[in-house]
Amino acid sequence: MRTFDYWDLKNRMWDNEIVSYLSKIHECKGRQELYLRQKPAELERLIEIAKVQSTEASNRIEGIITTNARLKQLVEDKTTPRNRDEMEILGYRNVLNLVHENYWYIPVEPSYILQLHRDLLRFTNLSYGGRFKTTPNEIDMTLPTGERTVLFRPLEPYETPGAVEALCRTYREALEKEWADPLILIPCFILDFLCIHPFHDGNGRMSRLLTLLMLYQNGYLVGQYISIEKAIADTKDSYYDALARADQNWHEAQNDPTPFIKYMLGVLLSCYREFEDRVDLAEKTGAKSTAYDVVRHYAMEKLGKFTKQEVLMACPRVGASSAENALKRLAEEGVIEKLGAGRKTCYVRSAVQKI
Repeated sequence: MRTFDYWDLKNRMWDNEIVSYLSKIHECKGRQELYLRQKPAELERLIEIAKVQSTEASNRIEGIITTNARLKQLVEDKTTPRNRDEMEILGYRNVLNLVHENYWYIPVEPSYILQLHRDLLRFTNLSYGGRFKTTPNEIDMTLPTGERTVLFRPLEPYETPGAVEALCRTYREALEKEWADPLILIPCFILDFLCIHPFHDGNGRMSRLLTLLMLYQNGYLVGQYISIEKAIADTKDSYYDALARADQNWHEAQNDPTPFIKYMLGVLLSCYREFEDRVDLAEKTGAKSTAYDVVRHYAMEKLGKFTKQEVLMACPRVGASSAENALKRLAEEGVIEKLGAGRKTCYVRSAVQKI
């Protein structure tokens, strides 16, 4: 049976890239508290945006989708699910809210992981929510030829409960005894969790919820304001590539987690940078700035094309109608150019600015 012991991480020498990631993320964490005190109103709006993005992105990775309008209504609890996809989206929303609001009270232990999984699938008619798998599962893909190929064979069902218990135990011990930085331990835990693949369904979504849970418990709160799940979904190919390279020889406990650690650290750092950019934008435009001023500042700093939705995400205190009016005025003034129409509408900063 596969064993789990993070003691080996204590004396591991990490390369310069990982050391640099750790240093930069630690610096971001040090500035985090200052940012959180500066703009409470804007931060509340960022939380709302991140919840919608996280719910959409984490489910999209698994092929679970609905329309943007329906998604927003589901996240805001303004409608009921119409189909299985929406039932699973609603379950993710509920567990995400639970993690956001109660992370200190959810230990990383098998019984709590089972309860989170139960709640993830609560609105579906599936009978295995909150239970470990009872039949073997495989991680596979379909080739362009239509042929199915197995990428990874997880642990057998009879091994799963003991493996999850051992994994949680070594993680807690490593944290308590400081065998490694939490930012190293968390990707290692998630990699092992995914290789165990303890559930019939929902393993990917559970891994992302557990990532948030453990980050929050260790003081890295950026996922509440910037969607880590969206950052993963937007780099899905890199995510799967890092997993594939990190799980080689996993069953023999000879795998190297470095590719997955680097990937997750890169995602986390990018989220912190986006968080700081958004708070800085609010700071630069000032409390007395109009919606037009805020959107103009965003447009002047933006390289390449952007949409109204991106404006709303970057400028959380600007409402949808105000953003639309500001974009229309900026286009009329020649500050930006409008491209496309309808749902394909986007904008780009004009090459020649009118004063």
